[in-house]
Amino acid sequence: MNIILLGPPGAGKGTQAANLEAKHGMLQLSTGDMLRETRKADTELGRQVADVMDSGQLVSDEIVSAMIDAKLASMPETTGAIFDGYPRTEAQALSLDDILAKHGRSLDHVIELSVDEDALVDRITGRFTCGNCGTGYHDRHKQPAKDGVCDKCGSTEFKRRADDNEETVRQRMQEYRGKTAPILPIYEARGIVTRVDGMDSIETVTAALDAILT
Repeated sequence: MNIILLGPPGAGKGTQAANLEAKHGMLQLSTGDMLRETRKADTELGRQVADVMDSGQLVSDEIVSAMIDAKLASMPETTGAIFDGYPRTEAQALSLDDILAKHGRSLDHVIELSVDEDALVDRITGRFTCGNCGTGYHDRHKQPAKDGVCDKCGSTEFKRRADDNEETVRQRMQEYRGKTAPILPIYEARGIVTRVDGMDSIETVTAALDAILT
């Protein structure tokens, strides 16, 4: 089974993709991860990616498609793919159709983790982690049992991501809407788009995804 997992930063795509990998034996194909992986490889494609990234330019559709093609070629036919961050344009969507067909695959589901923007701002801007062990907390939803002391390791050092602020979160939402708007109608016309409430608990979202894939 091959799916596209959509959702803005903070919607929980990474958590749910990891669950799908563990429960369904699928493999997450994140364009960001693949770019870093390809860049390190001593191949012609790796050198192309390095040159483009070092020059500060955007990686072309052709290079991204070549990475997807190479990754699918290296995967067992029985391993399903979770596409994350690709496609983002109509041209990429059509290219993905061709690549999947080349490998005897087809797209089964496009799943969007939908979010409430104000609730997402609250979720992201309130989160912080233990500076020692990385345990996650939240200003309103999950404070340490003892104020200022990590429940897990006892550290008193905590940190927040510099980009976990309202302005950045709303900018990400605007960018996400701009990127997904062109491709959703393509898949809606095929009847393969399903929306899941990304603001539900992790367990509830996981159960909803399982129901879609089974």
